[in-house]
Amino acid sequence: MTDAKLDHFHALHRGDNPLILCNVWDGGSARMMRSLGARAIATTSAGLAWALGIADGNRLPPDLLLHTAGMIVRAVPDLPVSIDMEAGYSDDPTSVAHLAKQIMATGVVGVNIEDGAGMPDLLAAKIRAIRTAVGPGLFINARTDVYLRGLAPTGERAAEVVRRGAIYTQAGASGLFPAGATDPNEIKYIADNIHVPLNVMARPGLLPAAELATLGVRRLSAGSALPEQLWGRVAVLGAAFLRDGVSDPVCADPMPYGQINSLMAGASA
Repeated sequence: MTDAKLDHFHALHRGDNPLILCNVWDGGSARMMRSLGARAIATTSAGLAWALGIADGNRLPPDLLLHTAGMIVRAVPDLPVSIDMEAGYSDDPTSVAHLAKQIMATGVVGVNIEDGAGMPDLLAAKIRAIRTAVGPGLFINARTDVYLRGLAPTGERAAEVVRRGAIYTQAGASGLFPAGATDPNEIKYIADNIHVPLNVMARPGLLPAAELATLGVRRLSAGSALPEQLWGRVAVLGAAFLRDGVSDPVCADPMPYGQINSLMAGASA
């Protein structure tokens, strides 16, 4: 990892248009997104865990996270990579900071870390410990689950996000990610009242990126949407093939084998 790649990732959050991230789960999906024009790579903890046969929700063994992070960085060496480390797989800030330092050592330039159902002071302590351990370069995207978990009453969630955002920013966060926020007025309120780039996540009914930009959004993530689509499609095709043994549906409209194989070999798709 170079300082130039760190600086570039930070700069991508300051452009006229939001940084759009199609979250990936392994080296192959990272190469796919690069071939489609992705400017940076970020992971989905859900997609990564599911690909390994593990449920999402802080259940992933850290050694598997580190292994996958290294594979992704090696698969797309020209792009900045950010890794979702969920809640850090520990309530001990020192342990979380050690893991973040190990993640950064793989060549990663950013991490997502979330509060989940925990108290804001705990995530702030983790962020502070990470920042102390790794220095100023790593992009720490602080995710708050105020919307996803309903941690404040309807109508008060944007204000609670801003309150938590101030705590996380003071601790050393580089960005704020209120996962699940979709209301344009609330998104604008949050953007207007924080001092770091705002990240939102693809949800039904969310405005397009160009309109989100006018509200102050600087980063738009797909989250687990792509692996959910993938698993859903595989389930439909697999169920039909197991039931009927008919080949045409499962063989229809594929990305050609040779194109995929060339992509994985590093050639232009």
